[in-house]
Amino acid sequence: MSEPFRTSSRPRLRFWLTICYTLFIVYASLSPFSGWRDQGLNFAEVLLAPLLLTYTAFDVVVNLLAYIPLGLLVGLTSRARFGVLVSTILGFCSGVLLSASMEYLQMYLPMRTSSNLDVLTNSVGALIGTLLAASMASSTWLFSRLTRWRLHWFRHEHEIDFGLALLALWMFGQANPSLPMLGNVFISEVAHHPFVKLQSAPFDAWAGSAVTLNLLMLGILMLTLLRMPRNVINALLLVLSVVALAKFVAAALLLKSWALLLWINSEAMLGILLGVLLLMAIVWLPRAVAIGFGAAVALAYFIIVNFVLDSSTPAAAMSIYIWHYRHLLNYNGLAQTITLVFPLLLLIHLWRIRKV
Repeated sequence: MSEPFRTSSRPRLRFWLTICYTLFIVYASLSPFSGWRDQGLNFAEVLLAPLLLTYTAFDVVVNLLAYIPLGLLVGLTSRARFGVLVSTILGFCSGVLLSASMEYLQMYLPMRTSSNLDVLTNSVGALIGTLLAASMASSTWLFSRLTRWRLHWFRHEHEIDFGLALLALWMFGQANPSLPMLGNVFISEVAHHPFVKLQSAPFDAWAGSAVTLNLLMLGILMLTLLRMPRNVINALLLVLSVVALAKFVAAALLLKSWALLLWINSEAMLGILLGVLLLMAIVWLPRAVAIGFGAAVALAYFIIVNFVLDSSTPAAAMSIYIWHYRHLLNYNGLAQTITLVFPLLLLIHLWRIRKV
C-alpha cells in the first residue's frame, strides 16, 4: 500500500513556494545587483579562511534561520516522490549549493562580503529544515487534516497552486510596516521629535485609488481560488486581519515608537472601504467577466504605481527604523519588488485559469 503522504497531498503548491523562497534568498544575497566587478578574490581561499572573521552572533543566527524554510520546503516537495533519505539529501544539498553559489557571486559585489561561515551556517539551517520536513512527513494525521481543509475551501484545479503561492507572496510583501496598509509608497518621515504632532498631509486620491485596486486584485485572486465565491469577503477580511496583525507586530519590533501606527492612513482606510464595496458587486459577476475585470484592475494598478505615483526608494523609510543591522534595506527592496511584480504575476495566474 502506498504511503499516505505521497497520495494525499499534491506537491505543486510546495514547489511554487520553494521557487518563491529561493528567489527571496537570491534577492537578499545579491541586492542591489549593481557594481559587479572582479575584486581579485579566490573562492577556494574564501572557503579555507579562518572562521569567525569579523562576524557577530546575530549574523550566525540570521543565516541559520534563513535557510531552515528552504530545507523544509525542498524536503517536503521532494518527499512527495522520494523516500526520507533521498529527500533529506536533496534538501541539504540544495541548501549547500545555493549558499555556495550566493557566496561565490558576492565576491563580485563590492558591497557584499563572501564568507565560509555563511556557507556553514546556511548549510546547517538547510539540514535542520530537511529534518523537520522528514518528521512532518511521517505525521500522516497532520497532512490528511491539511489536505481535507484545503479541498474543502479551495478549488481543486492544478492551476490553483500557483495562485495560492501568489497569495502567500502578497501577504509577505504587505507585512512590511514601512508600507501603508495595502499601499505601495514607503513611509518617509525623515524628521520627528517626540511629543511633537506631525503635520497632516493632504489626502492623495491616487494613493487611495492604488489601495482600492490593490484590494481588488487580492479579492479577485481569492475569488479564483475559493470553491464558494460567497465566502470571498470573509476570507478577504481574515487575510487583511492577519496582515494588519503582522504589520503591527513588525512595527512594534522594528520601528521607532512615534512611527508605530504610520501604516494606518486615510488613503488606506477609504481605499479598503471602497474596495470591499466593489468586491461585493464583483462576486455576482460571471466568472469569465470577473477574470477579465481582474486583468483590467491589475493593468491599472501597474500603470498607477509605475507612472503616476511618486517613486519611493527602499532607503526612504530607513529613518523610521530602530534596527541597527544591514538587512532592512534588502527587506524594503524586496517589498518594493513584490509590489511591482504582483500585478504581472496576477495576470499570468488569470490567464492560466481563464478556461478552468
